[in-house]
Amino acid sequence: MTTSDRVHEAISNVTDPELRRPIGDLDMVRDVTVQGATAHVRIVLTIVGCPAAQRIEQDVRDAAASVDGIDEVVVDVGVMTPDERRALTERLRAGRPARQMPFGPDSLTRVILVTSGKGGVGKSTVTANLAVSLARQGLRVGLVDADVHGFSIPGLLGIAPGTQPTRIDDLMLPPVAHDVKTVSIGMFLREGESVVAWRGPMLHRTVQQFLTDVYFGDLDVLLIDMPPGTGDIAISIGQILPHAEVLVVTTPQPAASEVAIRSALVARRTGQRVIGVVENMAAYTLPDGTVIDLFGSGGGAEVARALSAPDQSAPGQSAPDQSAGEQTAVAEDVPLLASVPLSPALREGGDAGLPVVLGAPEDAAALVIDELARTIAHRGRGLAGRPLPMRLG
Repeated sequence: MTTSDRVHEAISNVTDPELRRPIGDLDMVRDVTVQGATAHVRIVLTIVGCPAAQRIEQDVRDAAASVDGIDEVVVDVGVMTPDERRALTERLRAGRPARQMPFGPDSLTRVILVTSGKGGVGKSTVTANLAVSLARQGLRVGLVDADVHGFSIPGLLGIAPGTQPTRIDDLMLPPVAHDVKTVSIGMFLREGESVVAWRGPMLHRTVQQFLTDVYFGDLDVLLIDMPPGTGDIAISIGQILPHAEVLVVTTPQPAASEVAIRSALVARRTGQRVIGVVENMAAYTLPDGTVIDLFGSGGGAEVARALSAPDQSAPGQSAPDQSAGEQTAVAEDVPLLASVPLSPALREGGDAGLPVVLGAPEDAAALVIDELARTIAHRGRGLAGRPLPMRLG
């Protein structure tokens, strides 16, 4: 190989931080020439003002300089033409029509809804840390903040206010934080806005656009941080993703566990599978050995027991009207997957935008969440609702 060839190969392997693919595969490398010890490189970005421009240019410069015999690198940065961008978006979709939901029953991506019956149980904190922990274990992870009225995922992941997805024609590239591709309604609010006051149709359309217009690429796991309760968004996602799995978050106190059971039963009646329960704010141990159970005990185990029982009705509620098109729920074993102790580090990490699994990995809460992530990653996805490759004859 000539020096120019080696430089071309090196820079072609640079990864676009938003698309998570080599820029050579994205047709962003246009010309490489070497004169003496100087490499002249020309690349093109997807759009004017690409937020990853500086990083890509620096990575290209570093990659070219790593080739033996190169002492100086000159990088010329241009922008794709509209036809080139159109060709790129078609290639990224891999033949899938625009605005078609890519996470259907035949998708290889596991879709896990993290839900709770009531607010204030730490559901979003658990979701954010679980997503980061799964990514640390080598999985490709996406995260949708579907809690439109109470969005908090950007802050928990340290995504700066005002950060928006990058738009390439009709594709939106989600920001990446701690190797997790993330989208939230908080990224679309105008300056000065902090409140979303929408009703059913707007909520449904927003969630649908998150799942169709945002380009996550190939994912192993897509986590969806659900709003508490059983309102419009829970019903919409039940219709859009009836094959999704459900992880229920509760606290040890009975008031939280009773409503958590209701939210899980509603999800199950749309065909979704409840894979387990996470008890948050569980008892913690002081340095002197004293155990503090601020919110009581047993709530997580009670939710798991109730969801494993054959009784299909939530406490104090009758079964839904089957004529509304809801599926009959089938009871199955629902384990208590984790009991996350109360932790100052967990709270501090949320406030600082640095998940505890990164900022304090030896903290008791971080260790439990890492083990939860390993359990979920190794369990795999069930085959319910998925077409199997069969050949007749």
